[in-house]
Amino acid sequence: MAENRMLKFVTVSREMPEKREAAVRAQDFSEIYREFSAAKAEQQAARCSQCGVPYCQTHCPLHNNIPDWLRMTAEGRLQEAYELAQATNTFPEICGRICPQDRLCEGNCVIEQAGHGTVTIGAIEKFITDTAWDNGWVKPIRPGQERSESVGIIGAGPGGLAAADALRRAGLQVTVYDRHDRAGGLLTYGIPGFKLEKDVVMQRIRQLEEGGVQIVLDCNVGEDITFDAIRGRHDAVIIATGVYKSRDLTVPNAAARGIVRAIDYLTASNRKSFGDEVPEFDSGELNASGKRVVVIGGGDTAMDCVRTAIRQGAQSVRCLYRRDRANMPGSQREVANAEEEGVEFVWLTAPRGFTAGDAVEGVLVQRMRLGAPDATGRQSPEVIEGADYAEPCDLVIKALGFEPEELPALWGVEGLEVTRWGTIKADFRTHATSLPGVFAVGDIVRGASLVVWAIRDGREAAESVLNYLGAPQRMAAE
Repeated sequence: MAENRMLKFVTVSREMPEKREAAVRAQDFSEIYREFSAAKAEQQAARCSQCGVPYCQTHCPLHNNIPDWLRMTAEGRLQEAYELAQATNTFPEICGRICPQDRLCEGNCVIEQAGHGTVTIGAIEKFITDTAWDNGWVKPIRPGQERSESVGIIGAGPGGLAAADALRRAGLQVTVYDRHDRAGGLLTYGIPGFKLEKDVVMQRIRQLEEGGVQIVLDCNVGEDITFDAIRGRHDAVIIATGVYKSRDLTVPNAAARGIVRAIDYLTASNRKSFGDEVPEFDSGELNASGKRVVVIGGGDTAMDCVRTAIRQGAQSVRCLYRRDRANMPGSQREVANAEEEGVEFVWLTAPRGFTAGDAVEGVLVQRMRLGAPDATGRQSPEVIEGADYAEPCDLVIKALGFEPEELPALWGVEGLEVTRWGTIKADFRTHATSLPGVFAVGDIVRGASLVVWAIRDGREAAESVLNYLGAPQRMAAE
């Protein structure tokens, strides 16, 4: 009976998939976690308490039916588990790898609160979806009926691709426009391979293309095609550009050679993993090999940068963050992985400026302390006067977060309303913007956020587009 398979959290301890040794994994860009065996996945899934109010599901932005697919996994019903996971999540194999489960589903697991250690939800989600791909359970997109309506999607990141998937399954004609030479957005060029190997992303993109989604690459809206032209070609438009404008530092010598943006640094590294020619990498500009590296920031992008620098053969890697470990926005799991690999975190520090000759030579670091809470409730960093020091370095990577580009000005669009932060103003339920038939999803609405929220937005916007066009609102899992 299913009941006998579950509730094992008292007798079975929590286990993550085995990690490759830090010294070994720091030599390559392969994923650091090994795959669960089927027996181990069943054992760990059986730890689920099947609680009456599943906080894991409540705290998942997609409200995945986690308890049910854990039960199916424990019972060896892996194909059913995959189909249930896919019903609410367009890319479960990606979320299983990169979602900050410690802040979402796993962080709110009932048995975690009771002191037994959370169920390893993310690792099991990854296992059942990888198993589905291996066994041919991931079916091609085959709409039951073709429709004539056409939708244009600007941006081939997770939000745009999730919307494309849902709309194509409903039979609509879908074209995705993207400025890059590969689809995937930050999944392809922003997140390193040791967290998300690129063939995982590419197989989903192939599925979309084979299912009839047209993806137009190297297409910069406002330059190669106008926004009005896209509106004219399609019955509805979804804006899913993400946010790529990097926040900057306004301190002395911030423009010195050797001080680079995180997005440029990570993109160059990911392009090398594809075998592309990357002159900025080959010249050493965006390559940490042999250098003393300082990364400024405390989010997941900063974690990606420090761990990439280690793999490129940096002489040393230090991360400066103005708050302490408990208050950093990045995943604690990622911090631990970085420390194992040789990264040094220097908490409660911020740059006051840089020293430079022909290139950057050092960071002028000011020490901080946490004072009174700010408007968000987090303690505000305060400078400790007279405690500055110099940190020698050869490469500084700024991972300070991202802001929206000024899309109405870039695209020459009148009537597209934005917020005071520059994000597109859209209804948070329907994702409709101020322009008829134009919707917006993901970071360009929310500001820099999580992949899982972009997927949710894309799926919701697809439903709104179907409603707007009068098409049946059916989002089949396969």
